[in-house]
Amino acid sequence: MTHDVLILGGGPAGAAAALQLARAGHRVAILEKSVFPRFHVGESLIPADTDVFRKLGLADLLTPDRLPQVRKDGVEFRTGDGAHGSRIKFADGLNPRGAAAVSFNAERAPLDAILLQAATNAGAELFPDARVEMILRLNDGDVAVQTAAGRFEAKYLIDATGQGAVVGRHLKQRRHFDSAALKKVAYFGHFCNVNRDHALGDDEISMILCDEGWFWMIPVNSTRVSIGMVLDADVAKDVQRRERVPNHQMLAWGIARCPLIRSRTQHATFPERNRVASDFSYTCAPYSGPGHFLIGDAAAFLDPVFSTGIFLGLEGALDAADRLDRVLKGTLTPARARVGYNRFFKSATKHFFKLIQAFYDPAFRDLFLDGTGPLKMHRAAITLLAGHVLPKPPFAVRWRMAAFYACVALQRKVPLVKCKPAHSLLTTPIEERIRPDTISRAAHRSEARTA
Repeated sequence: MTHDVLILGGGPAGAAAALQLARAGHRVAILEKSVFPRFHVGESLIPADTDVFRKLGLADLLTPDRLPQVRKDGVEFRTGDGAHGSRIKFADGLNPRGAAAVSFNAERAPLDAILLQAATNAGAELFPDARVEMILRLNDGDVAVQTAAGRFEAKYLIDATGQGAVVGRHLKQRRHFDSAALKKVAYFGHFCNVNRDHALGDDEISMILCDEGWFWMIPVNSTRVSIGMVLDADVAKDVQRRERVPNHQMLAWGIARCPLIRSRTQHATFPERNRVASDFSYTCAPYSGPGHFLIGDAAAFLDPVFSTGIFLGLEGALDAADRLDRVLKGTLTPARARVGYNRFFKSATKHFFKLIQAFYDPAFRDLFLDGTGPLKMHRAAITLLAGHVLPKPPFAVRWRMAAFYACVALQRKVPLVKCKPAHSLLTTPIEERIRPDTISRAAHRSEARTA
């Protein structure tokens, strides 16, 4: 047996796990189906990612001179017609002492390549073009897989294959969350020459809300912006059937019907084809079992609305690697390692999952777009959006979020703030235009209210 641990997937989660285990002196093989660099969506990071990079000792490798990036210290939320909106700044959260209050956006190809290189520099072996074809054995101390590059054996396995969820599918554990609101499909691509005046600053990303879903706008560098549209799966299917819109043109279809996005992209260069991702929001629980641990999207995938994917992948990688290190050194039993990891991952995801479910509630959007709230409730929500949830949110955050969710429930029955229609992509004529001065005034009013 030539390796102690097989890691399936060389993305951020797999690279972080490999880095930690190799540093601890274990023989690690990374089996990656692709050859890096490769395109990957998910360019927006949250402040908690910055904290994890510091834990990993990688902060010096991720500076602007080594990794092209755009500073991110907040998020703009706005309705598709530009009429309502608010901005948040991560520094305004009830953040733990010393926690990061700023993050960055970066293309995933160079970011992932840096993380993977750090893992191989620490001693992990990389096997590209090694797509897993079959799981042969999963036992404590004895695992084996068949790949396109041959057969590999080790003592343990970590699945970091993202939405491929190789082990979860093999064990038939992959299940979608029982929520119709989370059945989504995303269409996305990189655009050049997007108008970044007024609302879309260099230090924040934009989330544009519509009745049928939402758009993201993420500045990636000085010329390019990542734009994506997330729709209810049933809406997307109906549009394609009724209007005969092909999959690769759905993003252009949505932009044409969203006045705010259309205004910001009127002089932009569009990609010829948008990319597509679906099957949002699933779990492969339990997140570990005999001979294996599941990390990142291979364990569970939450709707990407709050950019939590890399954070959960990195934190899961650190926790799984630490427990597996102790198992391999004989100071922790495999059974106890599994219990601890399953509890950790469930705790790490539950706060985000509840926030994501609430996001699709119109009452939540009404309150959130209002900008501020009593008893610093908006600051508690900002803390969660920054990712400061581990080992668990501070009590000051937890009770305020409980109060905030109670206000959401009350907003459904007795409006606490004025309802804010999110704009419909299905009922707005394509030829409708939004005046830039209207966007500016709406943004100014929102900033003044938030301040």
